[in-house]
Amino acid sequence: MSEVSSRRWLLPLATTLTVALMLTLAAAAGWDNRREPALPSVLDKLHETHIDGQAKIKIGVSGNEPLLSEVRNGVRVGFDIEIARYIAGSLGFDTDQRIEWIPVATGNRVRALQSGTVDLVVSSFSMTEEREKLVRFAGPYLVTQQAVLVPNRLRDRIRTIEDLRSPDLKVCTSGGSTSEKELEKRQIQTNVAQTVGDCVRGVLAKRYDVVSSDETILAGYLSRYPTDFELVDMPFGTSELLGIGVPIGDPALRDLVAFFLQKSYLEGRNGASSAWLTAYNRTLGPWLRKDLYSSQPQPLNVPELVDFDDKAPR
Repeated sequence: MSEVSSRRWLLPLATTLTVALMLTLAAAAGWDNRREPALPSVLDKLHETHIDGQAKIKIGVSGNEPLLSEVRNGVRVGFDIEIARYIAGSLGFDTDQRIEWIPVATGNRVRALQSGTVDLVVSSFSMTEEREKLVRFAGPYLVTQQAVLVPNRLRDRIRTIEDLRSPDLKVCTSGGSTSEKELEKRQIQTNVAQTVGDCVRGVLAKRYDVVSSDETILAGYLSRYPTDFELVDMPFGTSELLGIGVPIGDPALRDLVAFFLQKSYLEGRNGASSAWLTAYNRTLGPWLRKDLYSSQPQPLNVPELVDFDDKAPR
C-alpha cells in the first residue's frame, strides 16, 4: 500500500475514533448530571448554625426537677441533663466546661430562645402547634402524659378527673405549662405557681391539695417524697411529645439535633446501648411504668446527613 493510500485510510479511522470518544465523554457527563447530589455532612450543617465557632453552648434547663434536672454535690444531673450532654457532645461541645447551664422557668422557655439567652432548651418542653409558631423543635425524645400527684391524706378522695372539679379542692400547676391549658379545657380551677416544685412544697405545707403536671416531672417528686405522695395515673388530653427547643431562625441546628436523636434511636432499635437508654435507666426508669417508657420514641423530620463517623472529616 502506498504512503498516500495509507494516509487516506487512517484519516477516516482517526475521525471515527475521535467522534466515538467525544460521544462517550458526553454520555458520561450526562450520567453525572443525572446522579443524586451529594448529601450534606454534619460539618456542613454545623457551619450553617449560629453556634459555629462558639466557645460554649448555652442550654436552658429546669432549675430543680428531681430525676430530670437538679444539682447534686455541685454537679448537674438528671434525664434531661444527660440528653443535653449527649447532644452537646455530638455538636462538638464535649465537656461540661464547654456547656453553660441556664435555669429557665416553664413560662420563660420560648422567650429564652427568642432572646438568644440560650441556644437550646432541654426541659420537658412539649411540642405544640402554638409553640412551633415561635420556636423550632427536634424530637420527640420522650412521650409522656398528664398525671396527678396526690398526698396520702387525700388518696381515697382523689382518683378521677371528676374529683378534681370539686370546688373546695386546690389544684396546683406551673404557669405557662401544657397542664395549665389542659385543666382549663376541662373547667378545673387551678392555682398557678412558677414551678412544679413550688406546687409540691405548697401541698406539703397544705396550701394546695394536689399537683398536676407531666407524669415524668411528677415521678421525680415522687422519688424525692416516696412516703408522702401517690402518683395517680389520670391521663387527660393527648399524649405529649417532649422535644428539644431551638431558635426558630436556625433550621440547620434543628436538623443536627434531630439527626443525633435519630442516631441514638437507631442504636437502641438495633439492640445496642444508646445514649437515651443509658440516661433513662439511670434516672426515670425505676419510677415509671415499663409499658409506657421502655424505649426511645422515633424523632420526626430527620434529615439525611453524612455523619462524622462516616465520610465527613472533623
